Amino acid sequence: MTKKKSTFSRALLLFFIMMILCGLIYTVVCTGLSQLFFGRKANGSIIEVNGVKYGSELLAQQFNDESHMWGRIMNLDVSTYTDEDGNALMYAGPSNKSPASEEYRETIGERVAMIKEANPDAEMEQVPVELVTASGSGLDPHISPAAAEYQVPRLAKANGMTEEEVRSIIKKYTTGRFLGIFGEETVNVLEVNLALEGIL
Repeated sequence: MTKKKSTFSRALLLFFIMMILCGLIYTVVCTGLSQLFFGRKANGSIIEVNGVKYGSELLAQQFNDESHMWGRIMNLDVSTYTDEDGNALMYAGPSNKSPASEEYRETIGERVAMIKEANPDAEMEQVPVELVTASGSGLDPHISPAAAEYQVPRLAKANGMTEEEVRSIIKKYTTGRFLGIFGEETVNVLEVNLALEGIL
């Protein structure tokens, strides 16, 4: 009986030691270091200008007017979730449609027609694939430089700018490959749109 008590006491002591180490000290240290060295990223990479928060550079926002760059297609749902006051919460995610299905082909065809109609002066004949397909998260904030270039004539005309001015903005908010070899170049849609508005 004494041996069992001793084992139980040691196990209980170890439990509390590990709880303090892993649940408290580790959490406080990691949070403190992240706030100290990576404060902006740790707090959501929020784009803030003159005290106004415009959103996170890591989450897409939907744009579909002539003067803004369009990002990836978003499958938005405002009927599934609500907050504690009953207000609808926006949710985005993949469509889960099979690429082999007729329904998916029809959806892509409609999107291609929509993009072409919105960008009649596009120099590229083929619509870049990410302008007509959703990402896995449904909230991808980036598009490829090719997808950005496709929209340059429309953006220039709608904003009273030259195409070179628009390209300069796109280049400024283009991120290269990680370490020069991993991944692809990406353009942040929200940052480009804020720059087109003269906010950034």
